[in-house]
Amino acid sequence: MRIVWLGRARYQPVLTLQEQLRAQVLAGGEETLLFVEHEPVITLGHRATVADVLVPQPVLDRLGIETVTVRRGGQATYHGPGQLVVYPVVRLRGGVARHVDWLTSAAVALAASYGVSAEYRSDPVGVWVGLRKLGAVGVHVEHQVAIHGLSLNVQPAATEVFRQRLFVPCGQHSAQVTSLIEEGADPSLSLPAVAARFASLLGSAHGLDWTTMEVRSIESFSDGMTSGFAG
Repeated sequence: MRIVWLGRARYQPVLTLQEQLRAQVLAGGEETLLFVEHEPVITLGHRATVADVLVPQPVLDRLGIETVTVRRGGQATYHGPGQLVVYPVVRLRGGVARHVDWLTSAAVALAASYGVSAEYRSDPVGVWVGLRKLGAVGVHVEHQVAIHGLSLNVQPAATEVFRQRLFVPCGQHSAQVTSLIEEGADPSLSLPAVAARFASLLGSAHGLDWTTMEVRSIESFSDGMTSGFAG
């Protein structure tokens, strides 16, 4: 399985890359764990409605926030600077519930490793620290291969947009959000370091020892996929 840190990237190219990687897995190819920090974007899952976005698109445009409709579960959420997103493009190992448990258990263990006590809850779904949401999860499965995944707020910048009342996060009008650093983690915490630790925890859950994380730009990775070779 490849583990790739894409750095900062827009949402749509990464979504396209996930679909390409899923096609590769369905054809018998290698599975991939993508880690990324997105440019600001509000994504709308299959249960989202127009009422979930509280301001006109021109307002979001002025703030530099895209909106993208996606096929994952759930409603509206936000991805942006300071937030780590993991996209496992993998074959299911025991069904959707087990796949979600794999992601969320690793996120809870990750938070604990930084001194933050978190837990996964299915209602409302997410990774929580008390009443504050630390991470969101949403997946899409086709022919037993999953894309999308889990987002985890690492730095305070990740939670600022949630407080601006631009959209209804995951259908919860009164939802509070938080980040690892806001909950007491080291203020110098970097997303690549968190990604590497997250990858290790995900690997351990499947009895795998993943020690190498590639650093690739979305452009170079996508170009490799287009040419039929992702190396």
